[in-house]
Amino acid sequence: MKVVATCLLLLPLLSMAQTNTETDEHAIREVMDRFMDAWNRHDAKSFAAVFSEDADFTNVRGSGATGRAKIEAFHAPVFATIFSKSHQEYTDIKTRFLRPDIAAVDVRWKMTGAMDPQGNPRPEREGLLNFVMVKNDARWQIVVMHNLETSARPPPK
Repeated sequence: MKVVATCLLLLPLLSMAQTNTETDEHAIREVMDRFMDAWNRHDAKSFAAVFSEDADFTNVRGSGATGRAKIEAFHAPVFATIFSKSHQEYTDIKTRFLRPDIAAVDVRWKMTGAMDPQGNPRPEREGLLNFVMVKNDARWQIVVMHNLETSARPPPK
């Protein structure tokens, strides 16, 4: 009987844990929505705002930047050129909580409208964004981002 009573007492705690996880997953999805919205507006400042002050960013070519200001500075010129007509969307989000305040987040993406450095259209692209996100003061932010392109590239000319 004590076991049943103990289980009944713990049931609300399990329910609260599930609710917190769902709330955090929703909050992380909102960060991804802001990330994609800023990309599609080609707004480097808003794009960088979803990163922590000391975040690390690495693009599909292995280049990167450390710190929100440098992430913004990294993206401003590409938003004005090769990505000025691009549109990016996510197709899937997978979140794994390493701790209640740390999450590994994989985001599958598709992009249209990108151009090569000469201004020629590039084919549709697909890839995987891998994030480490941290919750500070009830707010989720990106602390590490790695981008991987999974679509086949045409051979160099």
